Amino acid sequence: MNKLESLKSLYKPYRYTIKGKCTILETTSGNFVVKKKPKNKDLNSIFNYLKSRGFNNFPECFSSFNSRDDDIVYEYIEDNEIINPNKCEDLISLVALLHSKTSYNKEVREETYQEIYENIDNNIAYLKSYYLKYYDLFLKSIYPSPKEYEFLRNYSKINAALDFSKRELDDWFNLVKDKKSERISLVHNNLSLDHYLINDKEYLISWDNAKFDTPILDLYNLYQNNFWDLEFSSIYKKYLLTSPLSNEEQKLFFILISLVPEINFDGSEFEVCKEMRKKIDYIYKTEDFLKEYYQNE
Repeated sequence: MNKLESLKSLYKPYRYTIKGKCTILETTSGNFVVKKKPKNKDLNSIFNYLKSRGFNNFPECFSSFNSRDDDIVYEYIEDNEIINPNKCEDLISLVALLHSKTSYNKEVREETYQEIYENIDNNIAYLKSYYLKYYDLFLKSIYPSPKEYEFLRNYSKINAALDFSKRELDDWFNLVKDKKSERISLVHNNLSLDHYLINDKEYLISWDNAKFDTPILDLYNLYQNNFWDLEFSSIYKKYLLTSPLSNEEQKLFFILISLVPEINFDGSEFEVCKEMRKKIDYIYKTEDFLKEYYQNE
């Protein structure tokens, strides 16, 4: 008998539904979600830590965390169907509460900030080289294709965004190069509107990627996953009311969201143009968000 059949035998569902990586069991005693246990992740310790910090906004677990078990069984949370125009603001308030309840300062190695600087700097250098290669290539076209024309028309905007990231990165490093500690918190590390549910209370689900790291990681993930649907200025300000960022944290967050996503030029003209348009729009939307914080520059 495999693990799923064993669980079905235990919970005796009258219906079960496979949804993505989850199996939903509907039983007379309640509904449950069965998920594969993440590798190299002690979720039991994470949930116990959250409870100890007074944060209980996650689904209850019913299965043991025995190292031999492959699956975890959670209570099933039915999302409230009522349209909530403030869903993202409610989500960010809950995330800010998570960060404020679990934040602490951690001593870091002398080279920690240098490594962060070099990783981002190498990424910027790679992106500049990547886009320059296609700029030189497309510039040779006597009759540019739609994707070539669209890229050539927006190359200066892409390059300016990368130059901004580089300048800010240098400024950020000057702020942190002598620091011996950093603020970290428990971050969800898979943040999106899909992982926020409202029922009897607010819930964050899908904690498989949770870890202790800089709180801006959750802000970055939310921005990347939902930037198209969000008016991020008010969301960001609401976050800061509960969990303020230091100058260096805010600057690093701005650097990360300003990095231009890599455009894949393979594929049909239509698909490439569609992807390019979305990523150019990302640059403009990010620029609009940051204007308020760089008005005098």
